[in-house]
Amino acid sequence: MTWTAPPTTRPDLPTTGDERTILEGYLDWHRATVLLKCAGLTGGQLCRAAVPPSPLTLLGLVRHLADVERIWFRVRFAGQQVPKLYQHADGAPGASFDLADPAHAERDLDRLVQEWQECRDAVAGADLSDEVELGGKPVSLRWIYVHMIEEYARHNGHADLLREGVDGTTGA
Repeated sequence: MTWTAPPTTRPDLPTTGDERTILEGYLDWHRATVLLKCAGLTGGQLCRAAVPPSPLTLLGLVRHLADVERIWFRVRFAGQQVPKLYQHADGAPGASFDLADPAHAERDLDRLVQEWQECRDAVAGADLSDEVELGGKPVSLRWIYVHMIEEYARHNGHADLLREGVDGTTGA
């Protein structure tokens, strides 16, 4: 039996609530959207570069987003000493995209979902106004949430095109 990415649903977008509720709600909606774009596809389909000449794949995006979540919420904001999820042996950039393997698709999707929870836990007690210094400039948790929403929105646009190129599915 060939593994396929499981079906998923997106949470409703919050239309009321405090700022944190809105930011977390939008981020969770975009997080679920990337899984929706992968649902029903095999590992091989998730690794198909479906929009030539770009080598971008859905599984590469999944892996990249897991790395980005970890870096922004856990490493940069919470100061956790955790390794990168994906890396080339020589340290060259791009491993999340370059090393995507159909045989590890299930593990990579599970890892993304696990990373979401780790990131939620890492910032659970923090205030949106809490800051860290990056490159000599203060960056607030609020800014990180907005940045992550933007990151997912951009990559979900890529995922729309990739999914359509893989099997013709559009929308959602």
